[in-house]
Amino acid sequence: MIAFETHPDRYRHWSLSVDGRVATLTLDVDEAGGLAPGYELKLNSYDLGVDIELYDAVQRLRFEHPEVGAVIVTSAMERVFCAGANIPMLKGSTHGHKVNFCKFTNETRNSIEDATDNSGQAWICMVNGTAAGGGYELALACDEILLVDDGSSAVSLPEVPLLAVLPGTGGLTRVVDKRKVRRDLADFFCTTGEGVRGKRALQWKLIDALVPRSKFAETARERAEARAAESDRPADAEGIELTPLDRTVEDNSLAYPNVSVAIDREARTATFTVRAPSEAPPSDPAAIHAQGANFWPLAMARELDDAVLHLRFNEPEIGTWVFRTEGDPDMIAAADAALADNADDWLVREITLYLRRTLKRIDVSSRSLIALIEPGSCFTGTLFELALAADRAYMLDGSFEGSNTPPATITLTAMNFGPLTMCNGLTRLATRFWGDDDALAAAEDAAGEALEALDAEELGLVTFAPDDIDWEDEVRLAIEERAAFSPDALTGMEASLRFPGPETIESKIFARLTAWQNWIFQRPNAVGDEGALELYGTGRQPDFDRKRV
Repeated sequence: MIAFETHPDRYRHWSLSVDGRVATLTLDVDEAGGLAPGYELKLNSYDLGVDIELYDAVQRLRFEHPEVGAVIVTSAMERVFCAGANIPMLKGSTHGHKVNFCKFTNETRNSIEDATDNSGQAWICMVNGTAAGGGYELALACDEILLVDDGSSAVSLPEVPLLAVLPGTGGLTRVVDKRKVRRDLADFFCTTGEGVRGKRALQWKLIDALVPRSKFAETARERAEARAAESDRPADAEGIELTPLDRTVEDNSLAYPNVSVAIDREARTATFTVRAPSEAPPSDPAAIHAQGANFWPLAMARELDDAVLHLRFNEPEIGTWVFRTEGDPDMIAAADAALADNADDWLVREITLYLRRTLKRIDVSSRSLIALIEPGSCFTGTLFELALAADRAYMLDGSFEGSNTPPATITLTAMNFGPLTMCNGLTRLATRFWGDDDALAAAEDAAGEALEALDAEELGLVTFAPDDIDWEDEVRLAIEERAAFSPDALTGMEASLRFPGPETIESKIFARLTAWQNWIFQRPNAVGDEGALELYGTGRQPDFDRKRV
Protein backbone atom coordinates (compact mmCIF):
# COMPACT_ATOMS: atom_id res chain seq x y z
CA MET A 1 0.00 0.00 0.00
CA ILE A 2 1.28 3.48 -0.90
CA ALA A 3 0.87 6.04 1.90
CA PHE A 4 1.07 9.78 1.31
CA GLU A 5 1.69 11.04 4.81
CA THR A 6 5.26 11.73 5.94
CA HIS A 7 7.28 14.20 8.02
CA PRO A 8 10.63 16.00 7.61
CA ASP A 9 12.06 13.75 10.32
CA ARG A 10 11.47 10.80 7.99
CA TYR A 11 12.59 12.34 4.69
CA ARG A 12 15.10 10.21 2.79
CA HIS A 13 15.52 12.47 -0.22
CA TRP A 14 15.04 16.09 0.83
CA SER A 15 16.31 18.32 3.62
CA LEU A 16 14.48 21.46 4.70
CA SER A 17 16.07 24.38 6.52
CA VAL A 18 14.69 27.79 7.43
CA ASP A 19 16.82 30.89 7.94
CA GLY A 20 14.71 33.94 8.70
CA ARG A 21 12.44 34.76 5.78
CA VAL A 22 14.10 32.25 3.41
CA ALA A 23 13.78 28.46 3.38
CA THR A 24 16.06 26.10 1.47
CA LEU A 25 14.87 22.76 0.17
CA THR A 26 17.76 20.55 -0.90
CA LEU A 27 17.43 17.45 -3.05
CA ASP A 28 19.80 14.65 -2.08
CA VAL A 29 18.16 11.44 -3.28
CA ASP A 30 18.97 8.21 -1.47
CA GLU A 31 19.78 5.85 -4.33
CA ALA A 32 18.57 2.87 -2.31
CA GLY A 33 15.42 4.62 -1.16
CA GLY A 34 13.07 3.74 -4.00
CA LEU A 35 9.40 3.22 -3.21
CA ALA A 36 9.54 -0.22 -4.87
CA PRO A 37 12.36 -2.73 -5.47
CA GLY A 38 14.15 -3.12 -8.76
CA TYR A 39 15.77 0.26 -9.41
CA GLU A 40 18.31 2.70 -7.98
CA LEU A 41 17.61 6.42 -7.88
CA LYS A 42 20.88 7.53 -9.43
CA LEU A 43 21.81 11.13 -10.30
CA ASN A 44 19.05 12.59 -8.12
CA SER A 45 16.42 10.89 -10.25
CA TYR A 46 13.08 10.51 -8.55
CA ASP A 47 10.13 8.22 -8.09
CA LEU A 48 6.79 8.75 -6.37
CA GLY A 49 8.39 8.53 -2.93
CA VAL A 50 10.64 11.51 -3.67
CA ASP A 51 7.64 13.53 -4.80
CA ILE A 52 5.53 12.54 -1.77
CA GLU A 53 8.22 14.16 0.37
CA LEU A 54 8.27 17.24 -1.85
CA TYR A 55 4.50 17.57 -1.58
CA ASP A 56 4.74 17.30 2.21
CA ALA A 57 7.45 19.98 2.29
CA VAL A 58 5.32 22.35 0.18
CA GLN A 59 2.40 21.91 2.59
CA ARG A 60 4.53 22.41 5.69
CA LEU A 61 6.21 25.51 4.31
CA ARG A 62 2.79 27.04 3.71
CA PHE A 63 1.18 26.13 7.04
CA GLU A 64 4.03 25.74 9.52
CA HIS A 65 6.24 28.61 8.34
CA PRO A 66 4.27 31.82 7.78
CA GLU A 67 7.54 33.74 8.18
CA VAL A 68 8.95 32.21 4.98
CA GLY A 69 8.46 34.50 2.01
CA ALA A 70 10.79 32.72 -0.41
CA VAL A 71 11.98 29.16 -0.96
CA ILE A 72 15.24 28.15 -2.66
CA VAL A 73 15.25 24.71 -4.29
CA THR A 74 18.66 23.23 -5.01
CA SER A 75 20.67 19.99 -5.03
CA ALA A 76 23.31 18.60 -2.71
CA MET A 77 24.88 16.61 -5.55
CA GLU A 78 27.95 18.06 -7.24
CA ARG A 79 27.21 19.26 -10.81
CA VAL A 80 23.83 17.50 -10.92
CA PHE A 81 20.56 19.16 -10.05
CA CYS A 82 18.11 16.40 -11.01
CA ALA A 83 18.06 13.78 -13.75
CA GLY A 84 14.25 13.64 -13.74
CA ALA A 85 11.97 10.65 -13.31
CA ASN A 86 13.83 7.39 -12.83
CA ILE A 87 13.69 5.48 -16.11
CA PRO A 88 14.00 1.91 -14.72
CA MET A 89 11.14 2.80 -12.36
CA LEU A 90 8.99 3.92 -15.28
CA LYS A 91 9.98 0.88 -17.34
CA GLY A 92 8.92 -1.46 -14.55
CA SER A 93 5.69 0.32 -13.63
CA THR A 94 2.20 -0.55 -14.74
CA HIS A 95 0.52 1.80 -17.16
CA GLY A 96 -1.81 3.04 -14.45
CA HIS A 97 1.02 3.78 -12.04
CA LYS A 98 2.91 5.77 -14.69
CA VAL A 99 -0.13 7.93 -15.41
CA ASN A 100 -0.98 8.43 -11.72
CA PHE A 101 2.65 9.22 -10.94
CA CYS A 102 2.69 11.93 -13.59
CA LYS A 103 -0.64 13.31 -12.37
CA PHE A 104 0.46 13.53 -8.73
CA THR A 105 3.77 15.10 -9.74
CA ASN A 106 1.89 17.65 -11.85
CA GLU A 107 -0.33 18.50 -8.89
CA THR A 108 2.71 18.99 -6.69
CA ARG A 109 4.29 21.32 -9.26
CA ASN A 110 1.01 23.23 -9.43
CA SER A 111 1.00 23.61 -5.64
CA ILE A 112 4.44 25.25 -5.88
CA GLU A 113 3.10 27.74 -8.42
CA ASP A 114 0.04 28.29 -6.25
CA ALA A 115 2.31 29.18 -3.31
CA THR A 116 4.11 31.76 -5.44
CA ASP A 117 0.98 33.19 -7.04
CA ASN A 118 -1.41 33.23 -4.10
CA SER A 119 0.46 32.75 -0.82
CA GLY A 120 3.29 35.25 -1.03
CA GLN A 121 5.87 32.45 -0.94
CA ALA A 122 8.07 32.77 -4.03
CA TRP A 123 9.98 29.69 -5.20
CA ILE A 124 13.43 30.12 -6.76
CA CYS A 125 15.33 27.24 -8.34
CA MET A 126 19.10 27.14 -7.98
CA VAL A 127 20.16 24.75 -10.76
CA ASN A 128 23.68 23.89 -9.64
CA GLY A 129 24.29 21.34 -12.41
CA THR A 130 22.47 19.45 -15.14
CA ALA A 131 18.67 19.52 -14.95
CA ALA A 132 17.10 16.98 -17.28
CA GLY A 133 13.50 16.03 -17.96
CA GLY A 134 11.47 16.12 -14.77
CA GLY A 135 14.37 17.89 -13.06
CA TYR A 136 13.99 20.85 -15.41
CA GLU A 137 10.22 20.59 -15.05
CA LEU A 138 10.66 21.06 -11.30
CA ALA A 139 12.68 24.19 -12.07
CA LEU A 140 9.95 25.36 -14.46
CA ALA A 141 7.42 25.22 -11.62
CA CYS A 142 9.50 27.78 -9.72
CA ASP A 143 9.14 31.48 -10.40
CA GLU A 144 12.83 32.09 -11.08
CA ILE A 145 15.51 29.76 -12.46
CA LEU A 146 19.20 30.40 -11.83
CA LEU A 147 21.70 28.24 -13.73
CA VAL A 148 25.34 27.89 -12.69
CA ASP A 149 27.70 29.23 -15.35
CA ASP A 150 30.33 26.50 -15.51
CA GLY A 151 30.40 25.72 -19.22
CA SER A 152 28.84 22.29 -18.86
CA SER A 153 25.58 22.57 -16.90
CA ALA A 154 22.50 22.46 -19.09
CA VAL A 155 18.73 22.27 -18.98
CA SER A 156 16.93 19.74 -21.15
CA LEU A 157 13.66 18.01 -21.94
CA PRO A 158 15.02 14.89 -23.69
CA GLU A 159 11.98 12.63 -23.44
CA VAL A 160 10.99 12.73 -27.12
CA PRO A 161 14.42 11.84 -28.61
CA LEU A 162 15.52 9.44 -25.84
CA LEU A 163 12.36 7.77 -24.54
CA ALA A 164 9.65 8.23 -27.20
CA VAL A 165 7.35 9.81 -24.60
CA LEU A 166 6.54 13.39 -23.60
CA PRO A 167 7.85 15.43 -20.68
CA GLY A 168 5.34 14.24 -18.09
CA THR A 169 4.92 17.13 -15.67
CA GLY A 170 3.98 20.13 -17.75
CA GLY A 171 7.30 20.99 -19.35
CA LEU A 172 6.02 21.49 -22.89
CA THR A 173 3.23 23.79 -21.75
CA ARG A 174 5.31 25.77 -19.27
CA VAL A 175 8.10 26.39 -21.79
CA VAL A 176 5.83 28.13 -24.29
CA ASP A 177 2.95 29.40 -22.12
CA LYS A 178 4.75 30.37 -18.91
CA ARG A 179 8.27 31.22 -20.00
CA LYS A 180 7.17 32.45 -23.45
CA VAL A 181 9.92 30.58 -25.30
CA ARG A 182 9.49 31.00 -29.04
CA ARG A 183 7.82 27.99 -30.62
CA ASP A 184 10.62 27.18 -33.09
CA LEU A 185 13.25 27.40 -30.36
CA ALA A 186 11.10 25.24 -28.10
CA ASP A 187 10.85 22.67 -30.90
CA PHE A 188 14.64 22.46 -31.14
CA PHE A 189 15.02 22.38 -27.36
CA CYS A 190 12.56 19.49 -26.95
CA THR A 191 14.18 17.37 -29.67
CA THR A 192 17.81 17.59 -28.63
CA GLY A 193 18.98 15.07 -26.07
CA GLU A 194 21.90 17.10 -24.75
CA GLY A 195 19.85 20.18 -23.85
CA VAL A 196 20.83 23.85 -23.93
CA ARG A 197 23.65 25.44 -21.95
CA GLY A 198 24.63 28.82 -20.59
CA LYS A 199 24.11 31.95 -22.68
CA ARG A 200 21.83 30.24 -25.16
CA ALA A 201 19.54 29.03 -22.34
CA LEU A 202 19.39 32.60 -21.04
CA GLN A 203 18.80 34.11 -24.50
CA TRP A 204 15.99 31.66 -25.18
CA LYS A 205 14.35 32.46 -21.78
CA LEU A 206 14.77 28.89 -20.53
CA ILE A 207 16.39 30.38 -17.41
CA ASP A 208 16.34 33.80 -15.71
CA ALA A 209 20.00 34.21 -14.79
CA LEU A 210 23.39 32.68 -15.49
CA VAL A 211 25.63 32.97 -12.41
CA PRO A 212 29.29 32.04 -11.84
CA ARG A 213 29.76 29.24 -9.34
CA SER A 214 31.75 31.55 -7.05
CA LYS A 215 28.71 33.82 -6.64
CA PHE A 216 25.96 31.26 -7.06
CA ALA A 217 24.82 30.81 -3.46
CA GLU A 218 25.18 34.51 -2.71
CA THR A 219 23.12 35.54 -5.73
CA ALA A 220 20.36 33.03 -4.99
CA ARG A 221 20.16 34.25 -1.39
CA GLU A 222 20.01 37.90 -2.50
CA ARG A 223 17.18 37.15 -4.92
CA ALA A 224 15.30 35.14 -2.32
CA GLU A 225 15.61 37.87 0.30
CA ALA A 226 14.38 40.45 -2.20
CA ARG A 227 11.33 38.33 -3.00
CA ALA A 228 10.69 37.65 0.68
CA ALA A 229 10.77 41.40 1.39
CA GLU A 230 7.88 41.82 -1.07
CA SER A 231 5.80 39.07 0.57
CA ASP A 232 2.68 39.81 2.63
CA ARG A 233 3.29 36.75 4.80
CA PRO A 234 3.65 37.81 8.47
CA ALA A 235 7.27 37.59 9.57
CA ASP A 236 6.35 37.41 13.26
CA ALA A 237 3.46 34.93 13.11
CA GLU A 238 3.50 31.40 14.46
CA GLY A 239 2.62 28.57 12.15
CA ILE A 240 0.41 25.63 12.95
CA GLU A 241 1.62 22.05 13.09
CA LEU A 242 0.24 19.66 10.50
CA THR A 243 -0.26 16.86 13.00
CA PRO A 244 -0.47 13.21 11.87
CA LEU A 245 -3.82 12.16 10.46
CA ASP A 246 -6.06 9.94 12.55
CA ARG A 247 -6.73 7.27 9.93
CA THR A 248 -7.89 3.66 10.04
CA VAL A 249 -7.42 1.54 6.90
CA GLU A 250 -9.23 -1.77 6.53
CA ASP A 251 -9.85 -4.03 3.56
CA ASN A 252 -13.01 -2.25 2.47
CA SER A 253 -12.94 1.05 4.30
CA LEU A 254 -11.06 4.18 5.28
CA ALA A 255 -12.04 6.10 8.39
CA TYR A 256 -11.07 9.56 9.61
CA PRO A 257 -12.85 11.80 12.16
CA ASN A 258 -14.60 13.85 9.42
CA VAL A 259 -14.46 11.64 6.33
CA SER A 260 -15.12 7.96 5.78
CA VAL A 261 -14.95 5.79 2.67
CA ALA A 262 -16.79 2.50 2.20
CA ILE A 263 -15.72 0.28 -0.70
CA ASP A 264 -18.12 -2.08 -2.48
CA ARG A 265 -15.86 -4.26 -4.61
CA GLU A 266 -18.68 -6.02 -6.43
CA ALA A 267 -20.22 -2.72 -7.52
CA ARG A 268 -16.74 -1.18 -7.91
CA THR A 269 -17.75 1.90 -5.92
CA ALA A 270 -16.23 3.92 -3.11
CA THR A 271 -18.75 5.93 -1.11
CA PHE A 272 -17.30 9.01 0.56
CA THR A 273 -19.22 10.42 3.52
CA VAL A 274 -18.14 13.86 4.69
CA ARG A 275 -19.47 14.87 8.09
CA ALA A 276 -20.24 18.37 9.30
CA PRO A 277 -18.76 19.48 12.64
CA SER A 278 -20.95 18.91 15.68
CA GLU A 279 -20.66 22.58 16.64
CA ALA A 280 -19.97 25.75 14.73
CA PRO A 281 -16.28 26.29 14.02
CA PRO A 282 -14.81 29.46 15.54
CA SER A 283 -15.14 32.69 13.60
CA ASP A 284 -12.45 34.67 15.42
CA PRO A 285 -8.98 34.49 13.80
CA ALA A 286 -7.24 33.88 17.13
CA ALA A 287 -9.54 30.95 17.87
CA ILE A 288 -9.02 29.56 14.36
CA HIS A 289 -5.26 29.68 14.88
CA ALA A 290 -5.65 28.07 18.31
CA GLN A 291 -7.52 25.13 16.78
CA GLY A 292 -4.82 24.75 14.12
CA ALA A 293 -5.04 21.47 12.24
CA ASN A 294 -8.25 20.65 14.14
CA PHE A 295 -10.13 23.59 12.61
CA TRP A 296 -12.85 21.73 10.70
CA PRO A 297 -12.30 23.07 7.15
CA LEU A 298 -8.60 22.25 7.34
CA ALA A 299 -9.08 18.89 9.06
CA MET A 300 -11.70 17.87 6.51
CA ALA A 301 -9.56 19.00 3.56
CA ARG A 302 -6.54 17.02 4.77
CA GLU A 303 -8.62 13.88 5.26
CA LEU A 304 -10.39 14.18 1.92
CA ASP A 305 -7.09 14.84 0.13
CA ASP A 306 -5.48 11.77 1.71
CA ALA A 307 -8.49 9.57 0.90
CA VAL A 308 -8.50 10.64 -2.76
CA LEU A 309 -4.78 9.87 -3.14
CA HIS A 310 -5.17 6.53 -1.38
CA LEU A 311 -7.94 5.46 -3.74
CA ARG A 312 -6.17 6.70 -6.86
CA PHE A 313 -3.06 4.61 -6.25
CA ASN A 314 -4.25 1.69 -4.13
CA GLU A 315 -7.73 1.02 -5.54
CA PRO A 316 -7.50 1.39 -9.33
CA GLU A 317 -10.45 -0.92 -10.04
CA ILE A 318 -12.86 1.10 -7.91
CA GLY A 319 -14.11 3.21 -10.78
CA THR A 320 -17.04 5.15 -9.30
CA TRP A 321 -16.83 7.52 -6.36
CA VAL A 322 -20.12 8.39 -4.66
CA PHE A 323 -20.24 11.49 -2.46
CA ARG A 324 -22.58 11.79 0.52
CA THR A 325 -22.63 14.26 3.40
CA GLU A 326 -24.05 14.12 6.92
CA GLY A 327 -24.84 16.75 9.52
CA ASP A 328 -26.27 20.18 10.14
CA PRO A 329 -26.07 22.46 7.08
CA ASP A 330 -25.86 25.48 9.40
CA MET A 331 -22.49 24.24 10.66
CA ILE A 332 -21.12 24.26 7.10
CA ALA A 333 -22.54 27.73 6.51
CA ALA A 334 -20.83 28.91 9.71
CA ALA A 335 -17.51 27.41 8.59
CA ASP A 336 -17.84 29.10 5.21
CA ALA A 337 -18.62 32.43 6.87
CA ALA A 338 -15.49 32.08 9.01
CA LEU A 339 -13.40 31.54 5.88
CA ALA A 340 -15.03 34.39 3.95
CA ASP A 341 -14.96 36.90 6.83
CA ASN A 342 -11.28 36.27 7.60
CA ALA A 343 -10.01 35.90 4.06
CA ASP A 344 -7.15 38.35 4.72
CA ASP A 345 -5.71 36.22 7.53
CA TRP A 346 -2.69 34.26 6.32
CA LEU A 347 -3.86 30.93 7.80
CA VAL A 348 -7.43 31.26 6.57
CA ARG A 349 -6.06 32.08 3.11
CA GLU A 350 -3.95 28.91 3.18
CA ILE A 351 -6.91 26.79 4.30
CA THR A 352 -9.09 28.16 1.49
CA LEU A 353 -6.35 27.53 -1.07
CA TYR A 354 -5.92 23.98 0.26
CA LEU A 355 -9.65 23.35 -0.11
CA ARG A 356 -9.36 24.61 -3.67
CA ARG A 357 -6.43 22.30 -4.45
CA THR A 358 -8.21 19.31 -2.92
CA LEU A 359 -11.34 19.90 -4.98
CA LYS A 360 -9.18 20.29 -8.09
CA ARG A 361 -7.62 16.92 -7.30
CA ILE A 362 -11.12 15.42 -7.36
CA ASP A 363 -11.92 17.19 -10.65
CA VAL A 364 -8.95 15.60 -12.43
CA SER A 365 -9.27 12.13 -10.92
CA SER A 366 -10.06 9.49 -13.51
CA ARG A 367 -13.15 8.23 -11.74
CA SER A 368 -16.88 8.60 -12.31
CA LEU A 369 -18.25 11.00 -9.70
CA ILE A 370 -21.83 10.83 -8.41
CA ALA A 371 -23.34 12.93 -5.62
CA LEU A 372 -26.35 11.73 -3.62
CA ILE A 373 -28.25 14.47 -1.77
CA GLU A 374 -30.61 12.91 0.75
CA PRO A 375 -32.39 13.86 3.98
CA GLY A 376 -29.80 14.41 6.69
CA SER A 377 -27.18 15.64 4.22
CA CYS A 378 -25.40 19.00 4.36
CA PHE A 379 -24.51 19.93 0.80
CA THR A 380 -24.04 23.58 1.67
CA GLY A 381 -21.40 25.95 0.34
CA THR A 382 -18.00 24.26 0.31
CA LEU A 383 -19.52 20.78 0.52
CA PHE A 384 -21.91 21.58 -2.33
CA GLU A 385 -18.75 21.90 -4.44
CA LEU A 386 -18.58 18.09 -4.27
CA ALA A 387 -21.97 17.91 -5.99
CA LEU A 388 -20.88 20.51 -8.56
CA ALA A 389 -17.72 18.47 -9.22
CA ALA A 390 -19.77 15.33 -9.77
CA ASP A 391 -20.63 14.07 -13.24
CA ARG A 392 -24.20 13.70 -11.98
CA ALA A 393 -25.99 14.80 -8.81
CA TYR A 394 -29.20 13.13 -7.60
CA MET A 395 -31.35 14.90 -4.99
CA LEU A 396 -34.30 13.18 -3.30
CA ASP A 397 -37.56 15.04 -3.71
CA GLY A 398 -39.10 14.87 -0.24
CA SER A 399 -38.32 12.29 2.43
CA PHE A 400 -38.08 8.53 2.50
CA GLU A 401 -41.28 6.71 3.37
CA GLY A 402 -41.59 6.17 7.10
CA SER A 403 -38.86 8.68 7.96
CA ASN A 404 -39.41 11.85 9.96
CA THR A 405 -36.16 13.41 8.71
CA PRO A 406 -36.94 16.67 6.86
CA PRO A 407 -36.30 16.84 3.11
CA ALA A 408 -32.77 17.59 2.01
CA THR A 409 -31.80 21.13 1.06
CA ILE A 410 -28.82 22.73 -0.60
CA THR A 411 -27.59 26.25 0.10
CA LEU A 412 -25.11 28.32 -1.87
CA THR A 413 -22.66 30.48 0.10
CA ALA A 414 -19.89 32.92 -0.76
CA MET A 415 -17.55 29.95 -1.16
CA ASN A 416 -19.42 28.92 -4.31
CA PHE A 417 -18.80 32.25 -6.04
CA GLY A 418 -15.07 32.78 -6.28
CA PRO A 419 -12.60 31.21 -3.83
CA LEU A 420 -12.80 27.59 -5.05
CA THR A 421 -12.07 27.86 -8.75
CA MET A 422 -11.30 24.90 -11.01
CA CYS A 423 -8.13 24.50 -13.08
CA ASN A 424 -9.83 26.37 -15.95
CA GLY A 425 -9.95 29.50 -13.80
CA LEU A 426 -13.74 29.41 -13.37
CA THR A 427 -15.91 28.52 -10.41
CA ARG A 428 -17.77 25.24 -10.70
CA LEU A 429 -21.02 27.17 -11.01
CA ALA A 430 -19.64 29.28 -13.85
CA THR A 431 -18.34 26.10 -15.50
CA ARG A 432 -21.70 24.39 -15.03
CA PHE A 433 -23.52 27.28 -16.68
CA TRP A 434 -20.87 28.08 -19.30
CA GLY A 435 -22.57 30.11 -22.01
CA ASP A 436 -25.77 30.59 -19.96
CA ASP A 437 -25.37 33.85 -18.05
CA ASP A 438 -29.05 33.92 -17.07
CA ALA A 439 -28.79 30.56 -15.31
CA LEU A 440 -25.68 31.67 -13.46
CA ALA A 441 -27.39 34.89 -12.39
CA ALA A 442 -30.41 32.93 -11.15
CA ALA A 443 -28.12 30.76 -9.05
CA GLU A 444 -26.46 33.87 -7.63
CA ASP A 445 -29.87 35.32 -6.74
CA ALA A 446 -30.69 32.11 -4.83
CA ALA A 447 -27.57 32.31 -2.65
CA GLY A 448 -28.36 31.88 1.01
CA GLU A 449 -31.70 30.13 0.40
CA ALA A 450 -32.26 26.55 1.59
CA LEU A 451 -33.39 25.01 -1.70
CA GLU A 452 -35.36 21.78 -1.81
CA ALA A 453 -35.06 19.28 -4.62
CA LEU A 454 -37.48 20.61 -7.24
CA ASP A 455 -36.24 24.18 -6.84
CA ALA A 456 -32.63 22.99 -7.11
CA GLU A 457 -33.49 20.99 -10.23
CA GLU A 458 -35.28 23.97 -11.75
CA LEU A 459 -32.19 26.11 -11.20
CA GLY A 460 -29.98 23.45 -12.79
CA LEU A 461 -28.05 22.81 -9.58
CA VAL A 462 -28.73 19.06 -9.61
CA THR A 463 -29.14 16.59 -12.45
CA PHE A 464 -32.25 14.72 -11.31
CA ALA A 465 -34.68 14.97 -8.41
CA PRO A 466 -36.49 11.60 -8.17
CA ASP A 467 -39.03 10.95 -5.45
CA ASP A 468 -38.96 8.14 -2.90
CA ILE A 469 -40.60 5.70 -5.32
CA ASP A 470 -37.98 6.12 -8.05
CA TRP A 471 -34.91 6.99 -5.97
CA GLU A 472 -33.48 3.53 -5.40
CA ASP A 473 -33.88 2.39 -9.00
CA GLU A 474 -32.46 5.57 -10.56
CA VAL A 475 -29.42 5.60 -8.30
CA ARG A 476 -28.84 1.87 -8.75
CA LEU A 477 -29.02 2.11 -12.56
CA ALA A 478 -26.64 5.07 -12.63
CA ILE A 479 -24.05 3.16 -10.62
CA GLU A 480 -24.52 -0.15 -12.43
CA GLU A 481 -24.22 1.39 -15.88
CA ARG A 482 -20.94 3.04 -14.86
CA ALA A 483 -19.57 -0.34 -13.83
CA ALA A 484 -20.64 -1.83 -17.18
CA PHE A 485 -18.92 0.75 -19.41
CA SER A 486 -15.30 0.73 -20.53
CA PRO A 487 -13.17 2.50 -17.90
CA ASP A 488 -10.98 3.93 -20.67
CA ALA A 489 -13.94 5.35 -22.54
CA LEU A 490 -15.37 6.83 -19.34
CA THR A 491 -12.06 8.48 -18.47
CA GLY A 492 -11.86 10.13 -21.89
CA MET A 493 -15.52 11.15 -21.85
CA GLU A 494 -15.47 12.60 -18.35
CA ALA A 495 -12.25 14.54 -18.84
CA SER A 496 -13.62 16.00 -22.07
CA LEU A 497 -16.89 17.09 -20.46
CA ARG A 498 -15.67 18.44 -17.12
CA PHE A 499 -13.74 21.48 -18.32
CA PRO A 500 -15.70 23.67 -20.73
CA GLY A 501 -14.66 27.27 -21.11
CA PRO A 502 -11.23 28.86 -21.38
CA GLU A 503 -7.93 27.03 -21.22
CA THR A 504 -5.19 27.81 -18.72
CA ILE A 505 -1.70 26.37 -18.30
CA GLU A 506 -3.13 24.05 -15.67
CA SER A 507 -6.06 22.84 -17.74
CA LYS A 508 -3.80 22.25 -20.74
CA ILE A 509 -1.50 20.10 -18.62
CA PHE A 510 -4.31 17.95 -17.27
CA ALA A 511 -6.33 17.79 -20.48
CA ARG A 512 -3.87 17.74 -23.39
CA LEU A 513 -0.83 16.27 -21.67
CA THR A 514 -2.66 13.63 -19.66
CA ALA A 515 -4.65 12.51 -22.68
CA TRP A 516 -1.63 12.25 -24.97
CA GLN A 517 0.67 10.70 -22.40
CA ASN A 518 -2.01 8.18 -21.42
CA TRP A 519 -2.09 7.07 -25.06
CA ILE A 520 1.68 7.22 -25.60
CA PHE A 521 2.35 5.10 -22.50
CA GLN A 522 0.48 2.26 -24.22
CA ARG A 523 2.18 2.49 -27.61
CA PRO A 524 4.82 -0.10 -28.63
CA ASN A 525 7.19 2.69 -29.69
CA ALA A 526 7.52 3.57 -25.99
CA VAL A 527 6.71 0.44 -23.99
CA GLY A 528 6.90 -2.47 -26.44
CA ASP A 529 9.71 -5.03 -26.33
CA GLU A 530 11.64 -2.93 -28.85
CA GLY A 531 10.37 0.41 -27.47
CA ALA A 532 12.51 3.30 -26.23
CA LEU A 533 11.54 3.00 -22.57
CA GLU A 534 12.26 -0.72 -22.55
CA LEU A 535 15.64 -0.41 -24.27
CA TYR A 536 16.85 2.74 -22.49
CA GLY A 537 20.33 2.19 -21.06
CA THR A 538 20.98 -1.04 -23.00
CA GLY A 539 22.88 0.55 -25.88
CA ARG A 540 20.34 -0.81 -28.36
CA GLN A 541 18.29 1.45 -30.59
CA PRO A 542 14.49 1.19 -30.48
CA ASP A 543 12.68 -0.22 -33.48
CA PHE A 544 9.86 2.24 -34.14
CA ASP A 545 6.64 1.64 -36.01
CA ARG A 546 7.01 4.60 -38.38
CA LYS A 547 3.34 5.03 -39.21
CA ARG A 548 1.77 8.27 -37.96
CA VAL A 549 -1.60 7.52 -36.39
